[in-house]
Formats: sequence, structure tokens, C-alpha cells
Amino acid sequence: MTGNAGGGARDERKSRLAGFQEKRMKIFGELVKMYWNGQLNNAEDLNRLTAHIRDKFGFTEQDEPFIMDHIRIAMGLDPRQGQPYSDELDLVRKSNAISEPIIAKIQGVCEFCDSEDCSGICKHEAFIYRRNEEPVVVNDKCLTCGRCVTSCDFGALADKIEFIPLIDMLKDENTTVFAAVAPAIAGQFGENVSLGQLRTAFKLMGFADMIEVAMFADILTIREAFEFNRLVKTEEDFFLTSCCCPVWFNLTKKGYPEMFKHMSPSVSPMIAAGRFLKELYDGAKVVFFAPCIAKKQEINEPELRGAIDFVVNFRELAEIFNALDIHPEQLPGEEKDQASLGGRIYARTGGVSFSVKTVVNRLEPRRVIKLKAKKVDGVRNCKELLEALSSGKDVNANFIEGMGCEGGCVGGPRTNVDKEISAKIVNEYGEDSLIMTPFDNLNVMKILRQLGANAVEDIVDNEKISALLTRE
Repeated sequence: MTGNAGGGARDERKSRLAGFQEKRMKIFGELVKMYWNGQLNNAEDLNRLTAHIRDKFGFTEQDEPFIMDHIRIAMGLDPRQGQPYSDELDLVRKSNAISEPIIAKIQGVCEFCDSEDCSGICKHEAFIYRRNEEPVVVNDKCLTCGRCVTSCDFGALADKIEFIPLIDMLKDENTTVFAAVAPAIAGQFGENVSLGQLRTAFKLMGFADMIEVAMFADILTIREAFEFNRLVKTEEDFFLTSCCCPVWFNLTKKGYPEMFKHMSPSVSPMIAAGRFLKELYDGAKVVFFAPCIAKKQEINEPELRGAIDFVVNFRELAEIFNALDIHPEQLPGEEKDQASLGGRIYARTGGVSFSVKTVVNRLEPRRVIKLKAKKVDGVRNCKELLEALSSGKDVNANFIEGMGCEGGCVGGPRTNVDKEISAKIVNEYGEDSLIMTPFDNLNVMKILRQLGANAVEDIVDNEKISALLTRE
């Protein structure tokens, strides 16, 4: 009887924890509401929030340590494995960045999972095993894509959420905060919600403005075109673009060092956006809104640190809008044409190749060695291509574009919309731009002139601008 009773209690708790991905976002939403409204001031308030969540979602006292750790992770903090609340709110108020590791592990949850190990959920062969009370990554192959987080039904793995430390900055009239949005944001909050309406929503939250990162994709497209013309001189030469995807970049760097020598030295559009905005606006903070988890790790790389202050993904932003009762579809739109068609379609597979080719053709219309692109998505396909290149196989291409997610950024793990629908909307939004190619974007030259440039060639020739676009 005791054994059956114990088994019944275990099944009940397993049922409460199952499907935790969605419950986790609701916990985050409750946290946002209380912190935004000034209702979280001490440990007792956090205990009150814990009790509220326990009752609202049908948890029990046994689940409280688990809830407390997920509240901490939703605040951008490390879990404390059942310890009572103490200085969490002080840490949040003093936080200017989220510390590593970005992906936190919660003990005592894996026992409810029927799988013997977690290896099957990792598309990158990182060999994540379930050992004892928590998952363990047993080698250094992890590419921080976050697929393991989104696949963990019981909340044993969770990426830290970077919004709560940002709230005080948004409410401080002396701090300028920019929302820099990934091109994949088009259509993520309603097929008919324009980026102008999202700009209005961000301003209601306290952001100074919303900036399309696609504009900085335009700048980097021109940079990549110059690099291609400089490095690809014969039929045997080839060039790997580093734009956009940290999963592709890290896969090449960690697994294929010989191929990494062919990788562009350029930073991603996200990093470029942060660096340029901070150069133009002294003391500004920049928050990137993304379809993925990997960007949270990218901003912590030593050579890139400081460009972007926080990363918030689209799924988190949807919960923030809901918590703050902001409805973008009901708002007037403040529309701006900041980016070209080429920059906006960076969000989907082949977008980078298309964009760079348009500029290469403009720079050297009679070029003998034409740009021949090979674009792949999904880590399996990326690895197969890198294996082929490493073995000397002719892939009939000299410009190689890789994206870790299937479909490109529109297929990221933290999107709100199916990738096929998202790709269609991204293409339409790109076509709506009055600027056809990065080379035609007058906004680019306006920014470059503010930094001392006189011609588009200064993207590579001007020392300051080149440094902003290059990994250190």
C-alpha cells in the first residue's frame, strides 16, 4: 500500500510539472506584473508571489522550491536549489548584465522524465545525459542553441530571462534604452501588426526608439561584399560568411578549425547595432529582441561583450506585452523605412547570400569570378557541408551561408509563428521596403558620415568603422 501510495504521489507531481514550458512563461508574466507595478520589494513579497503561483497553477507546497528557482531564473539569476529568498531583489537592481551560465539546471526534476537520457533532443551531438538529479553536458560541443531547453517538458533546463533587470532602466528618465529588433520579428505578433505599431509598443514601455537590426545587416552586407571581392580571386577560393548565426559560427570554430580560417571576420548585425548605437549615443543601453536563445550567449563572448546589454526573445516579449496590457494591433503605427529588402530577408535561409550578391554585382559588375552561393540550414546540413569542404569536395560555390535553425532565424526556438508563415511574412515585409538593396540605403551613409566616413568604401577603409564591424 505504501509503495502504491508513493507511486500515486509521484504520478500526481509528474502531472503537475508536465508541460512546464508554457507554465514557465506564465510565471514570468506574473513576475513582470508585480515588479513593474512596484509590488516586489523584499523577500516576503517574493514568498507571496510563490504562493500565488502555487495556487494559481495547482502546485503544492512540495513544489515550492522548484517554483522559487524558476522565479529566480525568470529574474535572470542562478537557481539556489531550495534555499529561501534573501538578496535576490538587491542583485536584480544592481545588475547591468546577466551572468553565465545562461542555461540553468534545476535538480530533482529529471526523475519524472521517462527518457533514459537527453541525447536525442540535441541536434548538435553534444551528448547531454541525464545523470543523477540533473542533465550533464559531457563535452564541449554545446553550441548554446537552446533546443534542449525548449524540449525539456519538466523544466529541468531553463534559459535565464533578461527583462526584470531592464525594468528599472526603462523607468529611469536619465537612461536611454533602444530596442534593437531582429529581422525575423515581422509577423511575430500578428500577421497584420506592422513594425511601426511595434515601435509604438516599445515606446510605451519606455524605450527611446525601436531600431531595425536589418539596417545594420545592410552595412554588414556591404562589408561582406568587399571582403568577398578581396578574398575570392580564383576558382578555388571560397568564403564563409559569419553574419547572423552564432550556432553556425561556433559549429565552424569548434569543429572545423581549418574551415574557420575562411570565415569572415565580421560581427553579427546584432553586435554591429549595439556598437554603432553606443558610439552615436553616449551612455545608451541596447536590448536585442531575438527568435532564439543562442544570442543570449553571443553577447557574453569576451570579444563581443558590451555591445548589447540584454537579449529578450519573441516568446518572452509576447508575455511582457500581455503582462503590461499592451496590444500592438490596437496601436497607431510609427512607420520608418530603415532597411532594404536585402537586410530584412536576412531572417530566412538564403537572405544573406541574396543580399551580398546584389552588392558584389554593384561593386564589380564585370567581375570574372562571380559569386556562387551555397546556403544551408539546420545543423545536420551545416555539418555535412563543412565535412564536404574539409574533405576537399567541390561544392560548386564560393560563398557559403549557414544557419543553425531550419528555415533560418524564422525557425528559431523562441518564435511565436510557424516558420513557413514567418518566412512568407518576412519576404513580404522586405518587398515593402522602398530601398531595394543595401547599396541604395541612404540611412547607411547617414550613419557612416556621423562616424567620419566620406564614401561607402570607408566601411573597410575607415579605422573606427572597420573596428566596429570586426571581431577583436
